[in-house]
Amino acid sequence: MPAYNTRFDLGLEDLDLIESALQTRKTDLSLKRLHLLAEEGDGSADAAAELDRINQSLSETHELMGRLHNQKVFYRPRAQAAPYVGG
Repeated sequence: MPAYNTRFDLGLEDLDLIESALQTRKTDLSLKRLHLLAEEGDGSADAAAELDRINQSLSETHELMGRLHNQKVFYRPRAQAAPYVGG
């Protein structure tokens, strides 16, 4: 049985592109959710199912963005003339 590849050779530009795409997806899903909630006067089962699907996709996208963020190693200069002020 083949194993999954656990090493990925991605550059900073690749990760930036992935994060931008995820942010765009999150924005699109949020707008769809907002539009659906604004129209949800009928309370149909189809609208409720679509809202659940959108909420699930938003949650998964948000969690993936968090996992990518948590894998970053942030640089902090060691030797400087002035003190480092991080934000």
